[in-house]
Amino acid sequence: MLPILQVGDVLLSPDIITERFCCDLDACHGICCVEGDAGAPVTLDEIAAIEEAVEEVWPQLSASAQAVIDRQGVAYNDPDGDLVTSIVGGKDCVFTCHEKGCCWCVLEKAYREGRTRFCKPVSCALYPIRVKQLGNGTVALNYHRWQVCRDAVEKGRQLDLPVYRFLKEPLIRRFGAEWYQELEQMVEQLKEQGYLK
Repeated sequence: MLPILQVGDVLLSPDIITERFCCDLDACHGICCVEGDAGAPVTLDEIAAIEEAVEEVWPQLSASAQAVIDRQGVAYNDPDGDLVTSIVGGKDCVFTCHEKGCCWCVLEKAYREGRTRFCKPVSCALYPIRVKQLGNGTVALNYHRWQVCRDAVEKGRQLDLPVYRFLKEPLIRRFGAEWYQELEQMVEQLKEQGYLK
């Protein structure tokens, strides 16, 4: 069994190394943007960036989403006191749009089309990893299991793609390239020590 893993000030659940994952939009149709009981966790900096991008994506938002944003803004405090993106009807993120039977993030779509500078909240990009802020600047990364992602788990197993490798880009975005290199080195050491195959 793997010990608790740590890279810098970041504690990692061993599942992030041992579990396999690869999003399969053809199977799930982006259901993670419309299921759940709260929006995506966001930081104050991300809220500012989202507010800057809202004008550009406004025409792609549903009338219901526009009404929610007009009423409470792009984010709110959930029951746990965390800042999260606003949602419509108790479930859909206000930034979802539906095309060809699939749910997409209008923020990410605008970014990929070169219309904005902000992609999407890093919490969305890091899923299925959930980030928890601990004391003394320490951060914990946990692997979140969710039934709607069963096809992503299956696809990850078929591709033999560990969670941390699937999420290389957002992990670098959140913690930096040097941190990610340290993570890879730690994984190699665990293999050498017989903890991993």
